[in-house]
Amino acid sequence: MIIRIWHGWTTPENAEEYEQLVVEENYDTIAERTGDGYRGFEIARREQDGDEIKYVTITRFDSWDAVEEFAGEDYEEAYVPPKAQELLTDYDERVEHYEVRDGEEV
Repeated sequence: MIIRIWHGWTTPENAEEYEQLVVEENYDTIAERTGDGYRGFEIARREQDGDEIKYVTITRFDSWDAVEEFAGEDYEEAYVPPKAQELLTDYDERVEHYEVRDGEEV
């Protein structure tokens, strides 16, 4: 399994709209572009200094081939659609990937 980690920041006023966009649109697009190799996502948020919300998203893929199927040859380029860019104050332009070596779900 490969996980893809990305960070973005927004204002408290835009946070709910951004989350809704990500969950209802962005991840459906990822699933459609990847096909069977897509294994889901997680989105987490935390308030920073009262005036900013930070997000971390983790997407899961079966293999490097599945990552490339979604992201293309430059698979470390972040996927941030224009609608999301409008709601964010800053975001990672590059993502990090990790091979999952071990884990447990409880």
